[in-house]
Amino acid sequence: MIEITGANLKLLSCLRVASMGEPVVLHESARKKMRESRDFILDMVDSGERVYGVTTGFGRLAEILVPEDDRENLQRNLIRSHSSGVGDPMSATQVRIIMLLRVNSLARGHSGCREKVADLLIEFLNIGVHPIVPRYGSVGASGDLAPLAHIGLALIGEGDVEYQGKIRPALEVMSEVGLLPLGLREKEGLALINGTQATTGLGILAFLESKDALDTAEVAGSMSLEALKGTPDPFMEEVQSARPHPGQIESASRLRRLLENSEIRESHRENDSRVQDPYCLRCMPQVHGATRNIMKYVADVLSVEANSTTDNPLVFIEAKSIVSAGNFHAQIVSQALDFLCIALTDLAAISERRIERMINPDVSGLPAFLATNPGLESGFMIVHVTAVDLLSEMRVLSHPASVDSVPTSAGQEDHVSMGLASARKLSRVVDCLQYILAIELLVAAEGIEHHRPMKAGRGVEKAYDVVRDYAESLSGDRTYSSDIEGLKEAVKNGRFSAILKHNEI
Repeated sequence: MIEITGANLKLLSCLRVASMGEPVVLHESARKKMRESRDFILDMVDSGERVYGVTTGFGRLAEILVPEDDRENLQRNLIRSHSSGVGDPMSATQVRIIMLLRVNSLARGHSGCREKVADLLIEFLNIGVHPIVPRYGSVGASGDLAPLAHIGLALIGEGDVEYQGKIRPALEVMSEVGLLPLGLREKEGLALINGTQATTGLGILAFLESKDALDTAEVAGSMSLEALKGTPDPFMEEVQSARPHPGQIESASRLRRLLENSEIRESHRENDSRVQDPYCLRCMPQVHGATRNIMKYVADVLSVEANSTTDNPLVFIEAKSIVSAGNFHAQIVSQALDFLCIALTDLAAISERRIERMINPDVSGLPAFLATNPGLESGFMIVHVTAVDLLSEMRVLSHPASVDSVPTSAGQEDHVSMGLASARKLSRVVDCLQYILAIELLVAAEGIEHHRPMKAGRGVEKAYDVVRDYAESLSGDRTYSSDIEGLKEAVKNGRFSAILKHNEI
């Protein structure tokens, strides 16, 4: 059970709710804050105060006063008009994390809506009612308006939802599970759609997958080092202490652990004519470590954002004020996700270089393309081509969306973050990276076969065994797609990253 307070939601808790269905409950402290902010909104309205989005129109229409009798219609119209997203629907997991983050934001007590708004979102989560939310429609400023509006649409009993694997009208499902549509009151439509929760939610899911991918990159890199008979000397503690970036130190430590007790290393310790390894082997701590540093920054940004109020206007009880501001602007999240896209693409680039070296007989000391009978057989020739295609896709996706601001709302919203685009890109980048790492694992395991009966490092041998759960060693050409798909799922599910967490390593 996850208690929602608005202040202490962890990224892994988000995952447990989004993908594992862990139930959610609103903490009493959050209820108290929500009641107080709601009362303050009503007091301000009763006093005749002009309040954006409560007594006025929205965006460029904020100068227009809305008559008292139309204020509930105003909120309902907002939800309907802003439900303008297009494209394939987001996954149930993505919709669930967005709803969870929205509840957590409302729970902070700066949004001025009733508890029942948060309660209905929680009922949807706990019962498993998932609004249909199109993939496109947000520029990441004034909040993720369209995606959040589609969630709001379901809350008022309109639009479609997914329930028990079927897409059905929201009102029909709500009636079946015993829920009443939400009648929106002053500010509640605005409170539902002003926020960065779609950008942040998709960013969190992609980020958590990227963590496993980074650990897997070190597993794959250590396997490639063994296949190419490289040296672990550049990973010495002394080397890292001379340039003590935290990520570099951690990556080197992991590589050392994976390579412990390697018979392959001992076989070429003496009389090796090579003075130093290529960068793709020697510089793994520097490249992988840079990504680790960036991921720490991204984790911090996402953690803060998940526990923030990104509504507008904001209610501050102690200051006795309602302030129109810009917390809905997702620039910091958008930039962080773009930064991570770039870092993960570079991680894929160094992985691709290791793949190429293992299949290139001019530099590997191994059969061409690791084929059993080169010439008659092509071995991993086109497997490498697939990796290059994936890397090219990642490079295109690494163009930062956060610099692509286009003014909207008749110039009122004249600088936007394109945060949701950054999050979508990151999801695709992580997917491509998982495939490239799967290919490196496949190729490296085959390279190690050529050094048998010698054993690789303890961690490498564990990784080799996992690879063989999904792909047999080569005995001639075969179709490799299923091997790669299986290994990609193993990367995604953390089978390789788990090796680094094993007590024996």
